[in-house]
Amino acid sequence: MASLPLRSVDKFSVTFVVDNCIEWMTKLPPGFTHEMKQHLSHNPPVDDVTGAPFVDLENCCCGAHGFSALIETQIEGEAAHFTLFDTGPDSRAIARNVAALQVDTHKVERIVLSHWHADHSGGMLSFLRIRAQEACRSPCVVDLHPDRPVARGISVQGKVIGRMPNDPTFDEIRQLGGVPETHAEGHAVAGSTVWVSGEIPRVTEFETGLPGAVRWTEQEGKTDWVPEEHIMDERYAAIDVAGKGLVLFSACSHAGIVNVVKDAVAKFSRPIYMIIGGLHLAGTDLVPRIEPTVEFLANKLRPAPTYVLPMHCSGFAAKVALEHALGEGCVPAGVGHKFEVTGDREAEKHVFPPSVQ
Repeated sequence: MASLPLRSVDKFSVTFVVDNCIEWMTKLPPGFTHEMKQHLSHNPPVDDVTGAPFVDLENCCCGAHGFSALIETQIEGEAAHFTLFDTGPDSRAIARNVAALQVDTHKVERIVLSHWHADHSGGMLSFLRIRAQEACRSPCVVDLHPDRPVARGISVQGKVIGRMPNDPTFDEIRQLGGVPETHAEGHAVAGSTVWVSGEIPRVTEFETGLPGAVRWTEQEGKTDWVPEEHIMDERYAAIDVAGKGLVLFSACSHAGIVNVVKDAVAKFSRPIYMIIGGLHLAGTDLVPRIEPTVEFLANKLRPAPTYVLPMHCSGFAAKVALEHALGEGCVPAGVGHKFEVTGDREAEKHVFPPSVQ
């Protein structure tokens, strides 16, 4: 392994707090649980007439176009760490889902924002507000890329058809008890159990960013929208599970999931156990990227990932292609799902560096 400060963990779990999709009925692999199991096993309301527990639909998670994942990491003999990776698109979705999943917000010691887009930052202030209302006295670090844009939008044929809502400001974060911490370089957090990347090298020919992405600039008295397809502030997160390999969180993959995987393999020389998050393969403009992406993950990366969880902006066509190539290794994950895995120090003896063809 490269000499980077990432320690392997004995326990890893993730709860999906925000995602586009809700999936209650599909069979999931071992270690995964549906949201409904929690509702029916933790003092559900009971029907006075039949004595049966209610399926409390008023208080279940809602889907929203965005992403947020609560990550728990622990090394045996040490305290667990809780990291919130992104916060979804709006104040209401994260508030409803935090309540539905009974998230202990006071345990969250750090929010990591993958990149400055409102579908990932829009719930941040709401989450900090909930945390403050619960009278949490410990500070919550908010891990941000320093290059916060004034505004971002999408253009079609040179015309800006819409701009994203404002990202939280540093002052707004401070006012709600958050502690902004800016990082342009890769760094370890959560007791060195989570790695937050720096700039992701763009080395894959077909991964050319987000078509039509633009950024509002104010320089030398001039203001205008300028092309910004590469979204260079995007970062991924990595966790190394003993005896398993790396779990990668790529919230939107504007850099390209192949570029993300290549960077993680180069840095850590560890097999990829799990890939989680938006793969940004939805939409007609990105259809040509699906086949080479699936080919890389299924056939060129050795060993292939044990699980790929295509979420948020991955798109239906990409999910179908990944399921065809990976079978049950493609997991139909969604909001409210939880995954837990225990590391295996003995199995670590048989884990070998990966290769990329």
